[in-house]
Amino acid sequence: MSDYDFDRVSVLLAEDSPFIRSLLVNSLKVLGVGNVYAVEHGGDAIHFLQRVKNEPMKIGVQQIDIVISNWDMHPIDGMMFLRWVRRHKDSPDRFVPFVMITSYTEPDRIMQAREMGVSEILAKPFTIKNIGEKLISIIERPRQFVHTKDFFGPDRRRQKLEIAGPERRLLTDKSEGVEIIRG
Repeated sequence: MSDYDFDRVSVLLAEDSPFIRSLLVNSLKVLGVGNVYAVEHGGDAIHFLQRVKNEPMKIGVQQIDIVISNWDMHPIDGMMFLRWVRRHKDSPDRFVPFVMITSYTEPDRIMQAREMGVSEILAKPFTIKNIGEKLISIIERPRQFVHTKDFFGPDRRRQKLEIAGPERRLLTDKSEGVEIIRG
């Protein structure tokens, strides 16, 4: 991991706990992340992304490469923030990798986050190594985005399995309900 140069990576961090926010900012700096912008909750993060879109020269940020957000925040939690990023018309980048931090790692909650379009889940407690592995995963294994009538987000399938029968999920550009977005 020490071979990686994250110097040109910009991360937006949304975390309501000052202690955890400080811990994450310092961890990202230790990893060598060049630009870390920290805000207190999802509402502040949305406002920041809108400013990046509308006033990049004024705030000195051209783009955010990765978003890291806590799930459990107030007044705008991580899921509402993720929903805004993936689905709102004013979102500056619907394809930005989104890492959700949570201490609730029950399968139902993980599935809920995946259904909303999260890229990666970072479970608490985490280490600097865990954070670095998520960043490397985002960079080395970027996931294709899928847009159907029910879902927009990174492809949730990570494994390539041999299919013995007909592929029921095989879609083409002409399949019903499929919209191809190139971004």
